[in-house]
Amino acid sequence: MNAIPAAVSYEVRATQVRELPFPDIPEDAGLLKVELCGICGSDWPHYNNYPRSKGPLILGHETVGFVERMGRYAGARFGVKEGDRVALEEYLPCGHCRFCRTGDFRLCDATDTLNRSDTIRFGSTPVSVGPGLWGGYAQYKYLHPNSVFHHMPAHVPARLATLALPLGNGVEWSCLQGGLKIGEAVVIQGPGQQGLACAVAAREAGAAIVIVTGRSTPSDRKRLELALQLGATHVIDIDNEDLFETVAEITGGEMADLVMDCSSGGPAAAVSAVRLARKRGRIILGGRSPDKKAEFDTDILVRKFLTVKGVRGHSWEAVELAIQIIASGKHPLERMCTHVFPLARTHDALMTVGGLGEPDAIHCSIDPWA
Repeated sequence: MNAIPAAVSYEVRATQVRELPFPDIPEDAGLLKVELCGICGSDWPHYNNYPRSKGPLILGHETVGFVERMGRYAGARFGVKEGDRVALEEYLPCGHCRFCRTGDFRLCDATDTLNRSDTIRFGSTPVSVGPGLWGGYAQYKYLHPNSVFHHMPAHVPARLATLALPLGNGVEWSCLQGGLKIGEAVVIQGPGQQGLACAVAAREAGAAIVIVTGRSTPSDRKRLELALQLGATHVIDIDNEDLFETVAEITGGEMADLVMDCSSGGPAAAVSAVRLARKRGRIILGGRSPDKKAEFDTDILVRKFLTVKGVRGHSWEAVELAIQIIASGKHPLERMCTHVFPLARTHDALMTVGGLGEPDAIHCSIDPWA
């Protein structure tokens, strides 16, 4: 093979399938044969705002595939061998900073794209950085020496395997960061793929009450129905029901032990999360929004003895737990996997994730071999 087909995003809402050279593999690196790559909601902001990006690149970081080639020293570093089926994390951490040494490598400066511009990670590194194959929307993907792997069981269908990272976020936010306990009540704002992942994780953690909120749009109505199938005990259409009165009624006036904002509602959603939390409650803010303005009475945090935490991404442990949940078959997670697109329709796939393409999308994937 002399060239590798890849979907390269090169302008605002513009993608073209190009052929990239088959790379030489250093002794400490490798090559992955992509089986399927999920589309993260974070791919849409890049695609819709190209001028702020780093240049033409291959998007896609929710990748599952088979180790095709490895350099002489890569196997010992990676902990995998050629032929292994794996899921990759997006992070390419340095491995030696304080964050890496304490297991929080997603905050490592070398791969922290939210706070630095001189970083590399899968799905957000331009093709101008050799060897260019940094994204999952391609038939093959370069395995950087600092790649983070997870073994993927053979019986898990590829579409479900691509949920490892989004469900990992749900486990991280609900359990590892939110500290959800058996018997507690949780409110999840937003029924997108992250909100649904948090609902699954909450039930796995033993929450007694799992409330998912959404709007009266056709897409949200279907997602709220799915939330009930995935383990939510209640759903609330905030356009037609009073959010605070309904949560108070469900919880017997106690309100929620944990509130997680997985929406793009910005400051308004954060303010409502504070109102939804009970005394000594916890609030997890995972949704991001371009709206930065907020009027907020910080005294309520003191009066209610609240803990508020912003979250992003997942830890290695969270992804491992997510893969166990997926492999168990306990939840109808296949209902989250709504669309699979061929490489030539990557533009349509991204527009669908952005709400401007095919209807009823939750989690979409790219099949580079279709």
